[in-house]
Amino acid sequence: MFFNQMLFSCRQGIFVTPPARGPARARRVYQPVLPQAEKKRGKDVVIVTNCGPEDENLRGMIADFRAALPYASRVVNLRDFPFSGGCLGCLRCSVTGACIHKDGFDAFLRREIQRADGFVYAFTIADHYTHFSFKCFDDRQFCNGHRTVTRGIPAAYLISGDYRYESNLRMILEGRCEVGGNYLCGVATDEEDTTAELQALAEGLAFAMENQLARPANFYGVGGMKIFRDLIYVMQGMMKADHKFYKAQGLYDFPQKKKKQVLQMKLVGGLLSLPGAQKTMLGQMNRFIIAPYQKVLEGVRGEKP
Repeated sequence: MFFNQMLFSCRQGIFVTPPARGPARARRVYQPVLPQAEKKRGKDVVIVTNCGPEDENLRGMIADFRAALPYASRVVNLRDFPFSGGCLGCLRCSVTGACIHKDGFDAFLRREIQRADGFVYAFTIADHYTHFSFKCFDDRQFCNGHRTVTRGIPAAYLISGDYRYESNLRMILEGRCEVGGNYLCGVATDEEDTTAELQALAEGLAFAMENQLARPANFYGVGGMKIFRDLIYVMQGMMKADHKFYKAQGLYDFPQKKKKQVLQMKLVGGLLSLPGAQKTMLGQMNRFIIAPYQKVLEGVRGEKP
């Protein structure tokens, strides 16, 4: 499949070296021009976006991508979801399996997005990332803990803006797919030949879904999973759903000896199972998290934080 994918990429002209940054130029408004492709059945593609009224280029890119894609697609706009707040880092979901917010995001995520056969994320670059609704969406996905529940589902990105110059953003998108086990089909932008990129990406996503493409993990994928593996093994008494998932998936691939820490976290997990203790201890969670840095903070501020 690697060789077939390489031939496909060569035919589509996917490999492009970004040119050096030149003088600033006005970006033209992208108008949809691609005809509707005949739609096949059997695959569900979700396009997750934060497209606002001002995002003319992004709106046009989404329209052309949907036209070129040989499968039906759905659009989920994050600006329409009634977030009651961002992730609080309280870790309640690691104990109870449910988010402390009551806005229904965890059910929405699993019902409307994670059941798809292909993911497409579409946004306009702003402040080296995008509108805060996407950050909220990313953070709130911690309701899945450290479980790679969408492993094997291909992903693609539609981005309006100077993506080629955003090295940190490129690293984030690649790293997220690597650690999550999602085949990254590519990124289409409005920097150069937008129409050709959208056409190639639509066909590439269809090819990845039909052939269940996967590639060996790179440093992000291997390193990220090793960090999570070690963390979950030590905190298995508290992060019970993650521990069960990692055992079932065979992700504990070498023995570990941190028996004392494992017993301590089992004790904490047992206490958190009690309603009374849960209410008291979750309120103190941030204090426990920053405890290792207490001396540093005292030295910098000259007082107890």
